Amino acid sequence: MVDYALQRRAVLAAVAAGRTGLFEVCDASPYLSRAAKYHGEATEAPCPICRRAHLSQVSWVYGEALGPVSGQAKTGRELARMDAAQEEFSVYTVEVCRGCGWNHLVTSFVLGAEPVPGRAPRRTRRRAATE
Repeated sequence: MVDYALQRRAVLAAVAAGRTGLFEVCDASPYLSRAAKYHGEATEAPCPICRRAHLSQVSWVYGEALGPVSGQAKTGRELARMDAAQEEFSVYTVEVCRGCGWNHLVTSFVLGAEPVPGRAPRRTRRRAATE
C-alpha cells in the first residue's frame, strides 16, 4: 500500500503559502465529480480547501485481467467482491470535494488473487451482441 499523505500535506502547504493557486488544486473533472456522487463513499472529513463540504473517496480499478471494467470507479462492497473473484488488479483511491473541486490521490494498493506461475492469465469471455 502506498499512502500519499506527505504529498497531500506538501500541496496544502503550497496553497496556504500562496505558491500554488486554487485553480491548480480544485480541478476535479465532471467525470470525477459524478463518480464521487454515485460511487464515492462519504467521509466526515471536511474539505481542506473550502471547509464547507465533506470529502468523498472514490476508488478506481485498473488491471489487464479486468477487461472492460478496468478504469471504472467501484464502491467498497464491489472491491471486496472483486478481491475474491479476480486476479491481481490495482486500486487508486482519490478524495474529492464536490463543493470546490479539490481532489487528491490518497492511496494505491493491489487486490485480487496472485497469479499462479506458469499458468496463463484468465481471459474474460465475450459474447457477441444479439439483436
